[in-house]
Amino acid sequence: MEIKYSDSDLERFITNLDCTTTAKLLRTVDLLGEFGRQLTLPHSKKISKNLYELRICGKIEVRIFYAFINQEIVLLYGFIKKTRKIPRRHLKKAVHKLEILDTI
Repeated sequence: MEIKYSDSDLERFITNLDCTTTAKLLRTVDLLGEFGRQLTLPHSKKISKNLYELRICGKIEVRIFYAFINQEIVLLYGFIKKTRKIPRRHLKKAVHKLEILDTI
């Protein structure tokens, strides 16, 4: 499946990560492109109806929210995870970006 970034903020977030974390993230994104909806834990987790979480584990825990839109995978929003639960503000930003894309 083709993978797209929702905006340049996410690309900037990824490029600002350290080299090791970026390499892990890109490898996990490749797995997502290869397996699509079949990608499951530990790499991916369903959050809601059409919102998923790409999970990059290591020294730095990174999460990227994504969705399947029109036969494409759209990476919506990324953050560095510091707590056990997903902070509401990060989830709200991802849901907001998904709603914007659904209306286009």
